[in-house]
Amino acid sequence: MRDSIRWGVCHIYSSYNDTIIHITDITGCETIAISSGGQMVKASRLESSPTAAMMAAKKVAELAMDKGVQGVHVRVRAPGGHNGPSSPGPGAQAAIRALSRRGLKIGIIEDVTPVPHGGCRKAGGRRGRRV
Repeated sequence: MRDSIRWGVCHIYSSYNDTIIHITDITGCETIAISSGGQMVKASRLESSPTAAMMAAKKVAELAMDKGVQGVHVRVRAPGGHNGPSSPGPGAQAAIRALSRRGLKIGIIEDVTPVPHGGCRKAGGRRGRRV
């Protein structure tokens, strides 16, 4: 018989201003643990730093492991959408690394950044933004 691992889903929202790490059960309905870079550091300019993301991931991993979660599927999200950057901030990679170091098994890593299709007209006018 296969050894059964209790899985969770780790949602990592990483922008250039903050990193939010949220672990839920496999359905995504029940929150198991949540933390952000802003809870870890005093200066607002450090909220998105890899160090703050690592500290937040460490806290979240310990809370999740206390509640019996042994592995997580990671969903990384950048702001994206109609005028946000579609690449995640500096904290995303550091957070995944920290989760793995704490002893959580990492399953699937997927990018769930929202992609615009059609929608509103972009800012800048007919000839683009003239600098």
